[in-house]
Amino acid sequence: MASTVPQQQASGGGGSGAAKGGMRKPVFVKVEQLKPGTNGHTLTVKVLSSNTVSQKKGRNAQLLGHGGASAAQTRIAECLVGDETAVILFTARNDQVDVMIPGTTVILRNAKIDMFKGSMRLAVDKWGRIEVTEPAKFAVKEDNNLSLVEYELVNVVEE
Repeated sequence: MASTVPQQQASGGGGSGAAKGGMRKPVFVKVEQLKPGTNGHTLTVKVLSSNTVSQKKGRNAQLLGHGGASAAQTRIAECLVGDETAVILFTARNDQVDVMIPGTTVILRNAKIDMFKGSMRLAVDKWGRIEVTEPAKFAVKEDNNLSLVEYELVNVVEE
């Protein structure tokens, strides 16, 4: 009975090009194309620098009364990443900090734009992935830092 399933899938392809199971083929974007309030980005960037911003034990560790190794530790690092179009600050959390080593080229999958004090930050949450890939061949355009652009939230009232 189970042997009929692969045959049906193989014959019923249709050649539409869409991947099965609801998966979309990733569309790679450039740093320059990122806009506030957007998500689902896949991009290849080079890590230029990484600065640990905070390193503290998680709040839940004190609340639950757990101590020692079981206490969740929160590490946050701001990493300057970029490609040939622009650079942006990436907020790395916990295990991501270990991956974001200066000089490394990474693929950020399902990345989103967070706003922090009016400027854009790139982040990958639990729904995304960071993959180390082979060194990029591009030279990073460091004089176009999207995190230095300040945005102001403007409420538009439609009449």
